[in-house]
This record gives sequence, C-alpha cells and structure tokens, in this order.
Amino acid sequence: MYSNNSSQKVVTVDKQAFKHAAEQTIDADGVPVVDEKPIFKPGVEQATQAKVDANHPDAGVDGLSLAAEEREIARKAEKARTRARWDRRQTADREARTRQVVAEGSRRRRETFAERRAAVDPWTDPARSDPRESLAQEELAQVNETARRIATNRTGWTAAAVSRRLATQVANGQDLSTATVRVAEEVRTAPGTVIPIDAVGDVSRSTVSIAGEWVEDWEPTSPAISQVGLLADDTGQIKVTVWVKSNQPRIDEGERVRIASAKTSWYEGRVSVALTRRSQLGFPERNRWWER
Repeated sequence: MYSNNSSQKVVTVDKQAFKHAAEQTIDADGVPVVDEKPIFKPGVEQATQAKVDANHPDAGVDGLSLAAEEREIARKAEKARTRARWDRRQTADREARTRQVVAEGSRRRRETFAERRAAVDPWTDPARSDPRESLAQEELAQVNETARRIATNRTGWTAAAVSRRLATQVANGQDLSTATVRVAEEVRTAPGTVIPIDAVGDVSRSTVSIAGEWVEDWEPTSPAISQVGLLADDTGQIKVTVWVKSNQPRIDEGERVRIASAKTSWYEGRVSVALTRRSQLGFPERNRWWER
C-alpha cells in the first residue's frame, strides 16, 4: 500500500554552509575561492514559524515589512486622531457655535442693508416710528378704508401693508388721491403678481407674470424657437416666444395658461415676452379629470 504521508529531511543552516563550503572551487595555485555572498535558505521549522508569526493577530499587516507595518499603524492612528472631536467630549458644541456665527453674520448684513435703504427712503429705517402714527385720526381712517379697497382680490397683499404704503406717501406730502393712484399701480404690478396684458408695457422691471388664453399659434422663424404665438386676456393680446433652451412644455391652441417670470422685450415700439429657463408655466384647466 502507498502512504500519503511524506517526510522531508530537515537541513540546518550550518549543514547548508558546510555543503556550500565543500562545493568551493580551487584556483590554479590550489587556493580555495571564497564566496563573499553565501546563500542561506531557511529550514522547514524556520519557514513554518515565519508563517505562524505572519498570521498571528498581533503581527500587524500581513505581508509588510517592519518599516511598512509601522507606517500603516501610524496612518491608522492619524486617521483615528483626526476623526476625534477637538474637545474630547461626548457631545461637542461645534455645530451650535457654527450656527451662532452664521446667524450673527446674517444679522450684520441685514443691519447694513437697512442702513443703506434708509439713506434712500427714511421711512424704512427700523428706528423710525410707523408713518401712520403721524397722521390725524380722520386722515388715518380714510387711509385704512382706501387700503382695504386696494387689497381686495390682491393675492399676497394685506390691508395693513397697503395702509402703511399709503401712509408713507401721505406723510411725505402727497394728497390721498395721488397716493392712492400710485400705491394701487404698485400693488397691481408688483413682482409675482399676475398683471393684465395691457399693463406689461408700463412695468419698469424686466420680468412679469401674465395669464390668458393661447389664441393663435404661429410658425417659428428660427430653429432656436420652440413655439411662438399670441396670448390674450380681457385687456389685450401679447406675443409670446418660447425658446428651445427654456425646456418648457408646449401650449395647445385655445388652452388657458399662467406664465410667471416671463422676460419682456421691445421691438418697433411693441412689447412682447419670452419664456426662459426661469419662467414657470401653469395650466389651470389641464388634467381636470372631474370634468371628463
């Protein structure tokens, strides 16, 4: 029978050196030639012990030299140190201190802006009293009544806000009739407010919000234009251009649409609007399943 057990002869380092010395060559004068770089191989026990030491849990990183192992240990220690909180406490207040610094910076910027704004309009100074306090009782009653009429059906405007604006105009020397016209126009054309189409040309800013019916669809004259046509409401019509880069949905003819942040432009004395990436479209009658 054959046995699966194999034996290996153990050769020590001394025997290897003796064997290597016996194999030395001799020169012409009969002097042995000495090898300055003898070759030593580990014995079986040494190789086995080396494997045991390398796989030991306390041996560090497998397969690395001592210098490389020390560098690896130092790198792990540095990572652990940098992850630790600076104050070594269970809960640090770094986040709270950061929020406090940011809040303080925001407060200073608001104060600086308020000071610059007050240099243009003294009534916006936070330290100044409400302009309504300077009006007589009868005059204040008229201002409040006018403010309630102006704020009616105006989204985003309260009677108190309109009253303060009216009182500011009156306190600056304007009569109530003139102040009413100015404030009413300001409220009607305020940013974000849907204005009548015939008032687009009267707005001083570059963007407006309008709403109406897409009454006519035209053929685009440029590949950069996605859609162009006419939008109409009870006050008039206006040309609307939808650029391809604006990535806006298509508007169907006869469909009602609300356009926010449309950019105004003038050509040959006529005002028109264009849709950009910042524009928003709303379709109040689209996907109304209860009417199907």
